[in-house]
Amino acid sequence: MTRAVVLLSGGLDSATTLAVARADGVEPYALSLRYGQRHALELRAAARVAATLGAAEHRVMDLDLRCIGGSALTADIAVPKGRDPAQIADGIPVTYVPARNTIFLSLALAWAETLGTGLIYVGVNALDYSGYPDCRPEFIAAFAAMANLATAAGVSGGQRVEIRTPLIALSKAEIIRLGTRLGVDYGLTSSCYDPGPDDRPCGQCDSCLLRAKGFAEAGLADPLLARHGAAR
Repeated sequence: MTRAVVLLSGGLDSATTLAVARADGVEPYALSLRYGQRHALELRAAARVAATLGAAEHRVMDLDLRCIGGSALTADIAVPKGRDPAQIADGIPVTYVPARNTIFLSLALAWAETLGTGLIYVGVNALDYSGYPDCRPEFIAAFAAMANLATAAGVSGGQRVEIRTPLIALSKAEIIRLGTRLGVDYGLTSSCYDPGPDDRPCGQCDSCLLRAKGFAEAGLADPLLARHGAAR
């Protein structure tokens, strides 16, 4: 069975991506990053998702991006709340973490090389997302081209790097429908950028609003809200 590294944040998109990798018939190795994010709850969610969806292994790497800062997720900057969809889609928000996907994909690439594979899955999305520049198809294509010049396996011709982005052209509703068909329990995931002390999602950050929009458009109830005894 072909091995693949799957970047797993513990959120809705990455959980769906792990399910897609399993459906593709690969052996998934899940990689999560503890990077100083204020929503570290997502790492507990990632562990639940990896176990439930049958990852061959789940590793959590430590990389403290708080020393760089520059984001509401890694510095003392307020997370935007209550923005309307037009605002979310316009510009790059303060929740963007500088070069995060470049860093994460580099670490996934390193692990993939030691696993003897060039296959990486990442749940980036270019439709219902918060305007992050490192979620676009052109970024993924450029990274893959660079990766094939940067690894021993790539330059020797023994292993080509392939980055699969199964969600990149899907709406959030389409992602939710896909994951539901593949058996993803979204009640195990966590999307909120600023959860409460009881792990309850705030319901007002960009990620919560995009998630709620997706479930509404999919015509489904969000099991995470039911788990917290809240109906939004």
